[in-house]
Amino acid sequence: MNTQTETTKKRLAAMCACVAWLCGCYTQRPPAKPPVNFIAVVHPVIPTPTAKGLESPPELAVEAPPAAPQMGPDHFQPTKPHVVAPAAPETSGVNKQTEATIAPEVPTEEMIAAKVEAQRNLDIAEKNLMMSQGKKLNATQADIASKVRGFADNAREAMRSGDWVKAKNLAGKAEVLSEQLAASL
Repeated sequence: MNTQTETTKKRLAAMCACVAWLCGCYTQRPPAKPPVNFIAVVHPVIPTPTAKGLESPPELAVEAPPAAPQMGPDHFQPTKPHVVAPAAPETSGVNKQTEATIAPEVPTEEMIAAKVEAQRNLDIAEKNLMMSQGKKLNATQADIASKVRGFADNAREAMRSGDWVKAKNLAGKAEVLSEQLAASL
């Protein structure tokens, strides 16, 4: 029985050692010392008195400023908007001069080609618009037709002013939109 108690004591001692080791008694590091706050002591430099004494400051008379004027009215009243009267239209018999347009210089061959193409595009746009006449158009088709008419009118105005490149571009837009309109009919 003696050996049995000794074995039990050895097992108990081994278990205690394992528990102590697993709990961290032997593996924990001691806590590091906290950093010390370093405060530098600076001694103020006091100037040594000079042989010559300081003059006393001059006496200045301080006057209170006058009362500030009132910045606004006693009560809030919004300002009325300033409306400029429209200029009266001239009723004289003299026609208004049209604004001068700046047109790029185009070689003669290109101008002739632009004239031909602008007229051809306008003719196609007018033909496609004629196809929509008398038919009931939905809102999208009516909008496209209105845009075609606007581009065609602007192209004719550019033709009258001699800007054939602009006329060609506007007539081309009118043609493309008119073809979309004709396809949707």
